Amino acid sequence: MGFWDTITDLVEAATPWATADAEAPAQELPEETTAESTKEEASTEAETAAAAEEPAAEEEEPAAEEQEEEEEEEEEEEEEEEPVDPKEQLEEDCRNSKQCSPAKHHFDECVERVTAAESSEGGAKEDCVEEFFHLAHCATECAAPKLWSILK
Repeated sequence: MGFWDTITDLVEAATPWATADAEAPAQELPEETTAESTKEEASTEAETAAAAEEPAAEEEEPAAEEQEEEEEEEEEEEEEEEPVDPKEQLEEDCRNSKQCSPAKHHFDECVERVTAAESSEGGAKEDCVEEFFHLAHCATECAAPKLWSILK
């Protein structure tokens, strides 16, 4: 009997579809109006009525201050420009350099070949992924020393 209880417990613990024991949600009781809640409502209404009767001139001053603060924040945001990643520019320069010109030439030829095949045959049988990766690798190797000198 102990052996089967152990196996049953293990199976129940391992199965995600085991029975779930849930309690029924508590039913909400209707709120009763008490003397305290009536007093709180009356005091809240009095406070809002008093706030509405205050002169509008006092409300204009904080609004003007808020507008000035917003303008200052906008000016600060305009001054704080996002830093530019020099890697992208360096890699672009390297792609167009003499060092990577063979890889770029092969990539450009492949793109022309694939574009022509797509328009004439109705579908290209090759892609230029390999040529693209050769060009990207060349550009990265060329840009890396320049990038490290900038970052140091």
